[in-house]
This record gives sequence, C-alpha cells and structure tokens, in this order.
Amino acid sequence: MSTARAIRAAGPARRVPPPNGLPRLIPPDAPLPLADHIARYGPVPLRATDLITEVERAGLTGRGGASFPAGRKMRTVAEAGRRSGPLRGLGGTVVVANGAESEPASGKDRLLLARAPHLVLDGIALAAEAVGATRGYLSLDERQDELALQLAAAIDERERAGQNRVPVQILGVPARYVASQETAVISQLNGGAAKPTFVPPRPFEKGAHGRPTLVQNVETLAHVALIARFGAGWFRDLGPAPDPAGPPGPGTGPAAGSALITVSGAVNRPGVYEIALGMPVGELVRWAGGPSERPQAFLAGGYFGGWLPYDQALGVAVSDPALRAVGAALGSGVLVLLPESACGLAETAWIAGFLATQGAGQCGPCVNGLPALASMLEQLAFGRPDREALGWAQRLVTLVARRGACHLPDGTAAFVASALDTFADEIRRHAAAGPCSRVRRRPVLPAPGYAWGQRR
Repeated sequence: MSTARAIRAAGPARRVPPPNGLPRLIPPDAPLPLADHIARYGPVPLRATDLITEVERAGLTGRGGASFPAGRKMRTVAEAGRRSGPLRGLGGTVVVANGAESEPASGKDRLLLARAPHLVLDGIALAAEAVGATRGYLSLDERQDELALQLAAAIDERERAGQNRVPVQILGVPARYVASQETAVISQLNGGAAKPTFVPPRPFEKGAHGRPTLVQNVETLAHVALIARFGAGWFRDLGPAPDPAGPPGPGTGPAAGSALITVSGAVNRPGVYEIALGMPVGELVRWAGGPSERPQAFLAGGYFGGWLPYDQALGVAVSDPALRAVGAALGSGVLVLLPESACGLAETAWIAGFLATQGAGQCGPCVNGLPALASMLEQLAFGRPDREALGWAQRLVTLVARRGACHLPDGTAAFVASALDTFADEIRRHAAAGPCSRVRRRPVLPAPGYAWGQRR
C-alpha cells in the first residue's frame, strides 16, 4: 500500500492517545516511515488558526539557545506578514527550521532530524500555516550529506502523500560557529555570505526574500507539532517518570515541557537525553550513569554558557531561568562534566582560542578583541599569571561584550567571565607555582578543526 493510501486508510478523524511521560520527541523504534509516524502521533491537525495561542499557553521557549518565547515569536511574524503587502510579486512569510547546530558540544538536533524527521517537518507545516508562510527552509550543516539525503527523501515522501503544506527546501550552512545565527542564515538565503548582519531590520520584519521570516530551532518546531496535536496542558504535564528511581521533574512554571539535553564529558553514558525542564543537574548526571572520573565542574549551556562548580550545581534545575540565576545558561541544551584530571583554565583557553577563529571578520570585537582575550587566557593557563594579567583579562571581557553584529563576543565574554570566577583558586595556584600538570591533558571540550595558536 502506498504511503498516501495508508494515511487515508488511517482516517483523519482518528484520535491517537498522547504519549504518556518521556520520551516524547524520539520514539525508541525511530526513525519511522511517514505512515507509521502518523499512526503513532496522529495526522497533522488543521488547527493553525489557534495554534499560536496554544503555543503561548504551553510556555514553549526556543530550544536553539536564546530561550525566547516561541509563541510570541510566531505571533510577531504573523502580524508583520499581515501588515506587509506583496513585495516584488512575492507574498506571504517564510519559515526557516534551523538545524545547522554549530555548537560543537551539542548533538541533539542531528539526532532529532535523523530519528524523527517527520515531527520536525510537521512543525514546519504547522508553523507555516499559522504565520501565513508560502515557503519553508530546513538548514543543516553542509557537511551532513547523508542526513541531507535522508531528509530530502522524507520531504519527497510527504510530497507524494500530500502532506507538505508549503514547499520545503534544504539549505546547507557553512561549518562555522556563527553561520547558523539567524541573521547569517537569512543573509545566505538572500544570496549573501553566511555572516551575521546588523539589526534592525530583524528577520521578523524583513528576512528571507525581503519577507517577514520565522526562524526556529528544529526541536522547537517538533514541540510545536506535538502541542498542535495534544494541547498546551499535555505539553506542560509530563506524567509518570520513565525511570521510577528518577522522577522527570515538574516541567511547568517558567520552564515548561521537556527538552533534549546533550550530556558529555566525564559521565559513564554520554548522549542525548529528553528530560523535564526543572530536573536537578545531579539527577540528569545519574541518568547519564554518574561520573566516570572524580568530578570538578560543569559547563552548562555550551560555549555561550558558563562554568559551575560541581557540588554547587547538583541541585540547580536544568532550565534557563535557574541556570542564568547562577551564571550559566540552558543555551542549546548542553551539559559537560569536567573531571578533576583536566585543568579548567586550559579548557577555557582552548575554547576561547577556538571561538576567536569563528568570527565573520567584520567587527572589531571579533577581529581584535577575541584573539587578545584568548591570548590572555593562554597566559593564565600556561604561564605564571600576575595581577596585571588577570586584570587585563577581566578588562577584555567587558570591552568585547555588546559591540558586535552577533552574540559571539557576548557569549565568549560570559564563558570566560564564568571561568575566571569558577577557577579563581586555580588561577592563584598557577600564579604561585606555575601551570599545573593537568594542562597537558587532551582537551575534554570539542573544537572541530582547531589547533592551538590557530588564530587570525
């Protein structure tokens, strides 16, 4: 039986029971063909007229790093689309599903796209209808050729079954940290380089092809697809725990629903976990098999996040409000456990050096400030830092922030500032006795394609 016939045989009015508990986004037997996907989750509902309100009620926030309210973003684009008439014969808004995932410590978006592509494509279709879009794009890291082929096949399958409400095109994004930033993706779609641009105008005002554009992370859109089917109340209520020894947490309040978190570093079972937002950090580490080495600190939120001492972080809720309150962030859903066998200063210098190579080369903070900051971090880690070196590093942190076209300087500054605080005792030991033996360890944090000293 063809996919289209199988979908028709299933019956559009058939109600599928909502998933109870976790996981929600990635079923154990994934990936599923389209007909099996619809049998599990039900058909894509025709309710886009009230979808934005339902997403707002759900409290869904963006899962790409900024944690901005998804419903508010959708409503802003829809309203901008209604205000702006046709432009050069082009009408409607544009939806961009951002799955490029340039954060090296994250693997959640690649896993989601590989294991649940139709859930993301459902989200694109529903969001497009809700904001009045006439075209959609799905951005990927341009190196992900096999994944791009799999997604193209899924899009074709949906086209044959009549499930694509807007044309969806795959966009390969360069493998650079800032290339997946939303204004960089818009620039690429408009024929320019994949570099961040100064705002205003913002994408919701004038984005791809000059039209108001909704840019959402692929996980955010997968949640939209489930909220459209099962409602805001279901999204906020996570039900019973999949593991009786570890309750999933509240999943309500300012951090609603579930999220995919990439856990790595010194844990026994690194990987991507779907958790209820609000779960304590320590509980998530237990889900990941516990520490594989004596622990020292966490990096929460990726390279735009922050360091937290191990013992102080265990009770902190995995949510953006709770993590920001202690100097870190949820970011793109990253938690890295740093062992005591690694030097936190060396790890920070390593990533500061990597980030200094990732700018677009168009703003002073990236061209001059980030390399200077990386050099000072190397001195703190591998030299014998004095007060002058530490003071200059702290000064550079304030000088580079809030001065660029994108958040690369801001994120790097926050990352380094948290290291200067969390590893303050280590800085004093280095100042007194020189660099510790742990600086010679292979880095824990990934920096693809980067080698020490590789800066402009």
